[in-house]
Amino acid sequence: MINPKPLFEERMRRLLPEESDFADFSKKIHEYPLNFIRCNTLKISPDELRQKLEEKNWKISQPFSGRQEIMLIESKLLPGEIGKAIEHLLGYYYVQEVSSMMPAFALEPKPGEFVLDLCASPGSKTTQIAALMENSGAIIANDRAVDRIISLCSNLERCAVGNTIVTKEDAIFLCQEMGSINLEFDKILVDVPCSGEGNIRSNPKTLITWSIGAIRQLSDLQKKIAISASALLKKGGTMVYSTCTHAPEENEEVVSYLAQKKGLVIEKASLPLKSRHGIKEWGKSSFVEGIENACRIYPQDNDCEGFFVAKLKKE
Repeated sequence: MINPKPLFEERMRRLLPEESDFADFSKKIHEYPLNFIRCNTLKISPDELRQKLEEKNWKISQPFSGRQEIMLIESKLLPGEIGKAIEHLLGYYYVQEVSSMMPAFALEPKPGEFVLDLCASPGSKTTQIAALMENSGAIIANDRAVDRIISLCSNLERCAVGNTIVTKEDAIFLCQEMGSINLEFDKILVDVPCSGEGNIRSNPKTLITWSIGAIRQLSDLQKKIAISASALLKKGGTMVYSTCTHAPEENEEVVSYLAQKKGLVIEKASLPLKSRHGIKEWGKSSFVEGIENACRIYPQDNDCEGFFVAKLKKE
């Protein structure tokens, strides 16, 4: 067990002021995460996949009645067994933590739409968006590093995604270039690089590398990326901003800045997971009206990783 740094603990106590709530959080982050997968409906139905997996004597549950593609493997499997299974290699499912599925559900991409996934690798959300779009319309999926692009393309191919153009570019520069030729998108997902406070269960070393300086630097970068992306949104379009961290500087502060600068409206997203309202203030900062519509996902509420999701509309 890795002990959190005192400043991290102090900040989480401010976010979770009830002692029992903070105690539940502190306990949950030291438990290994559950084994969630997402059925790739471009290749197989949830019922067919469940049958195949149960024939392997895997115990499968589908905990969300309205989202049958979300599956929980309850069996105790050998290390690497989920990733090595033939059903995974064939692209029948994607190994994806359940909270990571929430941004695409909030985005609600529809068949035939034009979608931008700005920070796309390794492709979990891109492949999910493609499935929700039934492989129609078009997605531009971008990332800036070659190794990340390789992972992205590999997963797109494995999952039979056929409506996606992959670009390798700095996110801010790409947005400027697309803006110069007046490209506009129906939906934009901005799942930005972050401090990863929500992923402690799967990556305990986050508690070692955590620093307030990194959070502030990331917040500045996130604002630049989000502002650049918002310029490409059609009137009436939807943009989802998401992180896998709890830090308000990377969450409410960025969304508040974006809403104020671009006049976007923060809407309430309908998610299958339990979420809490966005916070209205942090330290000396007060956030824009509507920030309470943002969704904070905590590990102790859903037995999952932590996440933040905000849905913004250009009216």
